[in-house]
Amino acid sequence: MSDVHDAEFSKEPKPKLDGLIQVTQVVYILQAISLFTGICLIIAVIVNYVKQDDVQGTWLASHFRWQIRTFWFTLLWSIVGAATLWIFFIGALIWGVASIWLIYRIIKGWLRLCEGKEMYVTQESE
Repeated sequence: MSDVHDAEFSKEPKPKLDGLIQVTQVVYILQAISLFTGICLIIAVIVNYVKQDDVQGTWLASHFRWQIRTFWFTLLWSIVGAATLWIFFIGALIWGVASIWLIYRIIKGWLRLCEGKEMYVTQESE
């Protein structure tokens, strides 16, 4: 791990951080299961919002931000897809692209979590 993450690990007691890592993994698992049953995506974002204060100031906050944005954009594109389903199946295409995007977000986030890395820092989060 990098020195930055080692320093961040030292700020939090290890058992607390380990528990938060497990919560973050559970959210990624719920997001993955949501590809088969959508209610899991709602459960995942609820967990994110409930535990969001606990991860503030840690490298896991970036994963929570990533997961929450994944939920809201997936919801948005699902609604757009449903609204346009009757127009030459454009909605089905939108749903397909949104599903691929959701899979990408889950895999990308989960891999970075397993590597002990934060998600990309954006201008607004600096």
